[in-house]
Amino acid sequence: MKHDDMHRVRRRAAMTAIDRAVSALEDATTRPTHVSLAGRIDHGAVRAFDRRHFLRVGSSALATAFLSACGLAGNDDAKRVIAYASRKNESVERWLFRHTAINVGSPGASVAGAKFPAYFVSPVVPVWGTARGPWTLAVSGMVARPASLSLEALMSLPRARQRVEHFCVEGWNALANFTGVRVSELARRAGASPNARFVDFQSFDGGYHESWDIESALHDQTLIVYGKDGELLTAPFGAPARLHSPVKLGYKNTKYLTRIVFMRESNGGYWTDRGYEWYGGT
Repeated sequence: MKHDDMHRVRRRAAMTAIDRAVSALEDATTRPTHVSLAGRIDHGAVRAFDRRHFLRVGSSALATAFLSACGLAGNDDAKRVIAYASRKNESVERWLFRHTAINVGSPGASVAGAKFPAYFVSPVVPVWGTARGPWTLAVSGMVARPASLSLEALMSLPRARQRVEHFCVEGWNALANFTGVRVSELARRAGASPNARFVDFQSFDGGYHESWDIESALHDQTLIVYGKDGELLTAPFGAPARLHSPVKLGYKNTKYLTRIVFMRESNGGYWTDRGYEWYGGT
């Protein structure tokens, strides 16, 4: 067999194994119905499935991909297999996403308080100073009524409070009490288009941004947060306002917000452009 033909066979075998693993996962669950921009949720039935079987079958797809990629080292086929596995991994995460899933934090756990992660990519803690003028949060893109909200205007909107966990990609979590406005409320007020399938959350922290799928952005626990543990956000935690939701890993939760853009296509993100998983679901 020619060298190029061997690579094609290996690539095809890896992709077939990935497809079979994904099909097994899909057989274990029932796809939830779509949630509309208006917030109307038609809850689909969900069949129970064995978690150990899920982990065993699900991990086999990526394991197969990486093993095959090792065999294709130095060949473009390796990148193709990994990219294919990543797309399939995202499809599984989307399949398992449930709009009815609500995080309440461990009942006996204490809030992290000052130990809550204070992360930024700028050389120093980003602060919106007076030299920048008044801070506003723009809501733009595929919306009928673009808006620019001051902090006072944001705080005047229907308020949501929640005690939820923050999940880090490194495997730890932290608990906090957040106060803010649901992204779904902002989408409703701005008249977001039904054709908007993604939302980009942009900041003044060194150009940091992350785009989300619309379903996760409209989850009831996805908030634009301006308060933490009963007080206004401070600079280390993303003031004046930040994005937070327990349905996404920490790096997807943009801090130091300045703009929310509803879009037809995804445009990546600060860490996802650097190799992190784009979907980043919990």
